[in-house]
Amino acid sequence: MKRTITYLADGRELIYYDRRDDADRGAHDTRDLPPRPPASQLRYDPLLDEWVAIAGHRQTRTFLPPADQCPLCPSKPGRPTEIPAADYDVAVFENRFPSFSLVPVEFEQVGGLSEVRPGVGRCEVVCFTSEHGSSFSALSPAQVDLVLQAWADRTAELSALPGVEQVFCFENRGAEIGITLAHPHGQIYAYPYVTPRTRQMLGSAARYRERTGGNLFADVLAAERAAGTRVVTAGEHWTAFVPAAARWPFEVHVYPNRRVPDLNALEPEERAEFGPLYTDVLRRLDGLFGVPMPYVAAWHQAPVREARDLAYLHLELFSVRRAKEKLKYLAGSESAMGAFVNDVLPEEAARMLRGD
Repeated sequence: MKRTITYLADGRELIYYDRRDDADRGAHDTRDLPPRPPASQLRYDPLLDEWVAIAGHRQTRTFLPPADQCPLCPSKPGRPTEIPAADYDVAVFENRFPSFSLVPVEFEQVGGLSEVRPGVGRCEVVCFTSEHGSSFSALSPAQVDLVLQAWADRTAELSALPGVEQVFCFENRGAEIGITLAHPHGQIYAYPYVTPRTRQMLGSAARYRERTGGNLFADVLAAERAAGTRVVTAGEHWTAFVPAAARWPFEVHVYPNRRVPDLNALEPEERAEFGPLYTDVLRRLDGLFGVPMPYVAAWHQAPVREARDLAYLHLELFSVRRAKEKLKYLAGSESAMGAFVNDVLPEEAARMLRGD
């Protein structure tokens, strides 16, 4: 892998990841861009013990442009984009409309038993391929491996930034999910706190270890492999299964069979097997109803500084589609109470994905 670092016209960092050592990445961004926005506000919710980012500048971000105006495609003469090169393998750059950033700013306190502090961190865009009409499921094993290496590299770099507590790599796919750009891409958030979902899972893992001495994630994986009824596919190094208490109509968790804290800890043979197994799962999802499946794919990694001995790297993939022309909406019970009701039996979802 060749890594090339350059900068966009407003000073944002752009990193190319190439399979070829002779890739030429000398093109420069010629656009006249406005100054970068300041960091968002972080406001503390004392009722839930959570932080909420307030980022008003994101209201102006690009929204579903036509394909010939996509800002993630390679630049062409007379049409510069976020990526100055005429072609690329994988490209990562700082988000122009970030939820968190390192641009300094100060805020006044707002009262209400809340607390305000700058949303210090970083948000990046990861372009999986230069082909606008492609998808992650269509990537070759070599391309998936390159994306994995980019994710791991960014995890290491972002974890070293001052104030960053957790690095989250994810993909949103499909208009039903709420994407703003159709080009195959994901994002990386470097949070200035450990997220609520991660805190909850690691708290459960800590209590489980106190009771049993075991690792909760490893024991869940072992139990699912032993049961077999919800396993979608498995290999020497990875297992994909529908969790027994799935919240979403179609939800698949993908675990390495060896406990590792983050993407950096994966061995080459584990990276090599992940690509074919994961893209197979994505194609199975797309094949369920004959339409592209909208989804969120979320990597759960260990926080930067805490509970790394408890955490277990895994990918959680879920979709809001419950039938060909029906979506799962988060209405009263889910949105107001956080109490999920799933319309699809997890064992049936696994059976459908296996094609039994």
